[in-house]
Amino acid sequence: MEENGVALLSVCFYYFIVNVMKKYLSIFMTVCFVGLVGTVHGQNYKTGVGLRLGSPTGITVKHFFASKSAVEGMLSFGWGGLGLTGLYELHNDIAEVPGLTWYYGIGAHLATSTSKSNPWGDRDNSIYLGADGIIGLEYTFKEAPVTIGLDAMPIVNLVERPGVWLQGGISFRYNFR
Repeated sequence: MEENGVALLSVCFYYFIVNVMKKYLSIFMTVCFVGLVGTVHGQNYKTGVGLRLGSPTGITVKHFFASKSAVEGMLSFGWGGLGLTGLYELHNDIAEVPGLTWYYGIGAHLATSTSKSNPWGDRDNSIYLGADGIIGLEYTFKEAPVTIGLDAMPIVNLVERPGVWLQGGISFRYNFR
């Protein structure tokens, strides 16, 4: 039984990397290449608000309390329900590429679903609660108040359908300095 779970997780991870992240990575790399032609700088915004595409898809808000410490909130929608994710993140500059940072963090999620087609369960009207991790790259443009980010989010559902999943996405935010 445990081998089936590991095999299923391996197949899901392979599908995610090959089919989902390949598309987002090519978009991210194109934006980074175009951005390198212009002048850029490191994390220089206080709050960013925007869209997140991937899993979860929704609205994202990131707020910096210090130059390297931020909280991020995501309001996601899908499978007939809503999700709320909160994360505490630590950002680190990549000196070789001004404007590019890598970050990691931890947090939690609470989600609802009213559809049997959701990936975490087979029942209607479910509530999910769990722990989240995040690791990613974020690029801040100097000439425009815009940030683009690419991340992977391992999650552990603790309530309703316990298990481990890997999610990820790309975020586009308008920044308030």
